[in-house]
Amino acid sequence: MRASDADRDIVLGALGEAYAEGRIDAAEFDERTSGVQGARTLGELPEFLIDLVPAADAPSTVALTTIAPLTPERVESEAVARWEKSRREAFSMWVFVSVVCWVIYLATTLPGLGHPWPVYPMLGTSLPLLGTMLQRTDMIAQNRRRIVAKHEKAVAKAQKKAALAERTRREIEGNPDQA
Repeated sequence: MRASDADRDIVLGALGEAYAEGRIDAAEFDERTSGVQGARTLGELPEFLIDLVPAADAPSTVALTTIAPLTPERVESEAVARWEKSRREAFSMWVFVSVVCWVIYLATTLPGLGHPWPVYPMLGTSLPLLGTMLQRTDMIAQNRRRIVAKHEKAVAKAQKKAALAERTRREIEGNPDQA
């Protein structure tokens, strides 16, 4: 069966992606592109992609192997790590503001003369720290939900990419009705 311009465009698109990803160099890209443009039948097209397009069962395997499995232990450790990061950031902000205010106070006021105003910014910046400490379980639960949602989104994206690769492979092989 004769190859149409649309058939050639599909193969050229796959070659363009392979070149962009660095799987083939410029010379090989030019050589294969010329061959595709000169192809007359559908049977000639797969030879230009045979080493670039994975086998029928490979797309889902390849795409999903890049995503680490989500175990309860991993979710818990990541959720706690995110909470600890929030706690460290709140504590660091409290320390920074406290030190800066006390240095200014000591540099501009003689000790014992004047009201210790740095206490007020310290109290203000201690509120986020206190909130982080008191809401530990709620924040960790929220982090768990976010981690699971992000993982599910990544898996769905990988599956969509694998399905698209499979569809492209079938179109290249001349079996679009299976896609």
